[in-house]
Amino acid sequence: MKDSDSKIPDQKELEKELNEYLGKKYGDRIRLVVPMLFPKPHAEEVSKEEKETGEKKKHHIQFDLKPEELEAFLNDYIIRQEEAKEILATKICTHFNRIQFTEQRKGKTRYEGVGHIKNNILMVGPTGVGKTYLIKLIAKKIGVPFVKGDATKFSETGYVGGDVEDLVRDLVYEADGDIEMAQYGIIYIDEIDKIASSNHTIGPDVSRTGVQRALLKPMEETEVDLKVPHDPISQLEAIEHYRKTGKKEKRTINTKHILFIMSGAFNGLEEMVKKRLNQEGIGFRAEIRSKDERAEYLKQVKAEDLIAFGFESEFIGRLPVTAVFERLEIEDLFAILKNPNNPIILGKKKDFKSYGIDIQFEEAALYELAVKAYEEKTGARGLVSAVEKVLLKFEKRLPSTGIKQLVVTREVVRHPEQELEQLLEDPMHPERVARFERLFSQERLELKESILRREGEFRRRYGIAFPESRINLIARRMVDKGYDVNTVFEEVVEVQRQVEEFEKEFQQRNGVRLQFDSEAIDRITDMALEEDMKGQVICSRLLKDYEHGIKLIRDRVGRREFVITKEAIDDPEEYLNRIIQEAYSQRFELEAEGKG
Repeated sequence: MKDSDSKIPDQKELEKELNEYLGKKYGDRIRLVVPMLFPKPHAEEVSKEEKETGEKKKHHIQFDLKPEELEAFLNDYIIRQEEAKEILATKICTHFNRIQFTEQRKGKTRYEGVGHIKNNILMVGPTGVGKTYLIKLIAKKIGVPFVKGDATKFSETGYVGGDVEDLVRDLVYEADGDIEMAQYGIIYIDEIDKIASSNHTIGPDVSRTGVQRALLKPMEETEVDLKVPHDPISQLEAIEHYRKTGKKEKRTINTKHILFIMSGAFNGLEEMVKKRLNQEGIGFRAEIRSKDERAEYLKQVKAEDLIAFGFESEFIGRLPVTAVFERLEIEDLFAILKNPNNPIILGKKKDFKSYGIDIQFEEAALYELAVKAYEEKTGARGLVSAVEKVLLKFEKRLPSTGIKQLVVTREVVRHPEQELEQLLEDPMHPERVARFERLFSQERLELKESILRREGEFRRRYGIAFPESRINLIARRMVDKGYDVNTVFEEVVEVQRQVEEFEKEFQQRNGVRLQFDSEAIDRITDMALEEDMKGQVICSRLLKDYEHGIKLIRDRVGRREFVITKEAIDDPEEYLNRIIQEAYSQRFELEAEGKG
């Protein structure tokens, strides 16, 4: 036991140290009792469960998206920002496809690990233009863990590295403890412009430069220990692992494939770019006619401008891709509210729907809300506060009444309190009811037409054809549940694939091929989504008596293919009786022909 690292800790000593630590941090509210910290007699024997865990095959990332497909997905949600969407869709797809390509060729190339450059991204643009929302959408679409941090927290707390590595550890938490998946995650750090130094060597600038340097290794490649020295829980987990196995466990996460995306407003950077361009004699001068002149200059940003802004050259060198976001005008904010996938209106519909109240918005009301939001100068964030200010009193009062429908008009936006009183006095006014019904029907029709126009795109995206009846189902569910288009499409596609899986399993079990027609699939999809159940479960429940009857038909007349119609779904017993009768009639006819 000369080696201090291998020395088993004394239980009382450990309890005392941990309780002293907890006492300083939390006072006398928390005490820790640690039972049985000593290793078992046969520590080298590992449990069966641990062996299985250790032998579990690591799964590699499965990625098959192409840049145009990801860009089309982003277009469903993000208004404007075409150039930024193009850059992000392309570079993020390339990042993950390159990982997959590299993993497949592992061990085949001698210098494969040399000169690896990640497509880390710097996003520049004012607040409220959709930077964070866009990255969250991408992470969700790709299916990788996502962690967001705020650069200002690093400089304020004075940590030089600790908080940065905590973001990497958080990826493991977001991946439900799956280290392999966490190593393909996305770390998004906002307000990165706040850690730019102002070319001084005193005060907070030392900390800011230190944070930049602390980010260098994770942004490229380093090993981050998942056990934090100052975290008692991590230490207890290590002790418990040693107690069970008699072995020390070193768990780390490699940052080689973790994509780092930074964003900030970078106020004043455009002036540096403008000055440089004019000095070089290639300034835009008077020819700029864009409403957002600032964005036009920022699109010409170079590394030297960012270094002049206060960043270390090594830090900027690890951010090879820059995407500039444009300021949102009133028309852009209006387009966001009109977008059927926007989370602001969808969220408000769900708020009222939770009280059994359906809400519809007239276009004039949406434009009025866009104007109010623009006046707040916070981009799309202003939309949320504008909507909340208008509807707060309705949201408070209506759940206590029997009112089940609300139409948000321009008058409601301008005079919410007055309009609320009128609604309470005469909730079933014929004009108000007619307005609601017209908007409700119009919304469903517009959604259906929008989906039909893009049916080819959705067919390519999901690899499945969508008949008009299924598009009607999708539009209806979007209106009834307040879901966005991609959520509903993915639900519908999943149920359809589950039905196909049931068909295969049924054929393997019984040697008989079932084929559900389009109307039957629509009916099963409707039932599965309404009851929140898998397609296989719905099929099994509906067709539980079919196996015996179908096998009987198979054995009697040799029939091995059956088409399952909507009738079979709605009345399985009647359908089964009919096909049995048809089979027996067919058999009698064949026997009669044989005798003749």
